Amino acid sequence: MNEIDWNDYSLETQAIRAGHHRTHEGEHSLPIFATSSYVFNSAEEASLRFTGQLPGNVYSRFTNPTVAAFQERLALMEKGERCLAFASGMAAIMAVGMGLLKAGDHVVCSRGVFGNTVLLFQNYFGKFGVATDFVDLTDLAAWEAAIRPNTRFLFLETPSNPLTEIADVAELASIAHRHGCLLVVDNCFCTPALQKPFELGADIVVHSATKYLDGHGRCVGGAVIAGSEIIEKSIYPYLRTGGAAMSPFNAWVFLSGLETLAVRMKAHCDNALALAQWLERQPGVSRVYYPGLPSHPQHELARRQQSHFGAIVSFELSGGKEHAWRLIDATEMLSITANLGDVKTTITHPATTTHGRLTPEVRAAAGIKDGLVRVSVGLENIEDIKKDLLRGL
Repeated sequence: MNEIDWNDYSLETQAIRAGHHRTHEGEHSLPIFATSSYVFNSAEEASLRFTGQLPGNVYSRFTNPTVAAFQERLALMEKGERCLAFASGMAAIMAVGMGLLKAGDHVVCSRGVFGNTVLLFQNYFGKFGVATDFVDLTDLAAWEAAIRPNTRFLFLETPSNPLTEIADVAELASIAHRHGCLLVVDNCFCTPALQKPFELGADIVVHSATKYLDGHGRCVGGAVIAGSEIIEKSIYPYLRTGGAAMSPFNAWVFLSGLETLAVRMKAHCDNALALAQWLERQPGVSRVYYPGLPSHPQHELARRQQSHFGAIVSFELSGGKEHAWRLIDATEMLSITANLGDVKTTITHPATTTHGRLTPEVRAAAGIKDGLVRVSVGLENIEDIKKDLLRGL
């Protein structure tokens, strides 16, 4: 059978079929290669494989057929050149930093990133002499002003967590490239089904595959997608040495999740928009954060940059933490968990969970108030989701 060029196919088809190189067994479903090592035909072949002179599997810490299938599929869906899979989303971000940064370098990062991302740059890369400045995601002038001669890359999430602010990726790419920097975009919230950062000028895309790529809350994993040169020279050597590898089983689960990504994301977005519109009408809610609402400050940018508006809805209650906790505790069906991207709707209080390890000053600068509640809108009946929230409203 001739090799198919999956670039000629749509994302929905790539998500179901790309990356599977059928073995001699003729399997229809992609197999799990549950092996730590591989057997070589000769000592010479082993030597050539280990030195990279001969392509092929070496050791499952950095070469595994099931993981390779996931990498190939996600790279195609993101319209990137190459992808490497990691043990978690944070491991993927760590790989970008370890591969590209050295003591004396500088990073500009948005304030609206996941709390652990802040801590990674601030506490851990900072320990080894890498400085990070945090700026408002939507303030283009602040991004440009923060760049120094030793700045290696700009890092952002869009939409942001949990306030769903939208970055102008094309403008930030232009700013980064004008100063000789790379632009790194965490595309976890949108996935390639809703947003393609490479088409907007990004250089590197990272994912927590744990979220929507899986979509069912089953496994933890991450990915880095970038040009072949960046992957080969900077990211792959760290994966091979550092060992933060994705397991073949998890890769197999993520491949299954990708098959339904497009239809799931459309349904997530439909439910989220309906919920956000309903929340705006509730008397106990002082503000709703959702890019699909005309009241959102970056609504028009989101319309241009994304195909849909995402599945994260955050809202503020005027009664602060007490009212937020009371609402969360009153729910009967929703899952009280800080995870997101699941077919099941989840609810959390960011100030005391995802961003709880940050200082009050850092939380305030990021706009994380005590009355803020975040909902990752799932695929249950939307009226049931509303009814469950109404118990606490």
